[in-house]
Amino acid sequence: MHAIAISGSPRKNGNTDTLLTRCLEGLGKQGATTEFVSLRDKTIKGCRGCGICGKTKDQTCHQKDDDFHPIFDAMVKADIIVVGSPVYFGSATPELMALLDRAGYVSRANGFLFSRKLGGPFAVARRAGHNFTYAQLLMWFMINDFVVPGSTYWNVGLAREPGKINEDAEALGTADRFAENLAWLGGRLLG
Repeated sequence: MHAIAISGSPRKNGNTDTLLTRCLEGLGKQGATTEFVSLRDKTIKGCRGCGICGKTKDQTCHQKDDDFHPIFDAMVKADIIVVGSPVYFGSATPELMALLDRAGYVSRANGFLFSRKLGGPFAVARRAGHNFTYAQLLMWFMINDFVVPGSTYWNVGLAREPGKINEDAEALGTADRFAENLAWLGGRLLG
């Protein structure tokens, strides 16, 4: 079982990275191999809606940038995909949404490449907007036919300054239980 976590945070070692890393550590303890990807310093353009991916059926987005395809290929190979974003003006970061929009279109145009993979989102807010951002990201998982387990609460945290997420005991516990549930479900569905 292989898990990838993708952070949409522009901050190195920020609160989003911390929650995602904690989730990966929990999955690792359950025997999964793990991979962390940060979109910080990556160039991924937004989807143009050109539809070429649906005409060529070659699992390729024909837009030119250097960073989309290596991450997309890692997503296709993974059994578990977890994403996270800080809340910026009430929504996920544009970098993460550019990746997810393009990945979703290419996946769906090529026979639903993410179908029945496991995964789910995390959202971290200073004060508010985390529920909307969590829902925004969760909708991406749902329309791409993922299996998304629950946890003891929604996968959200409250923090602003780097490291403050470590003071949100409920968020940390939620991440731990989410990782346990992903591993449990993966053990049953993936063998």
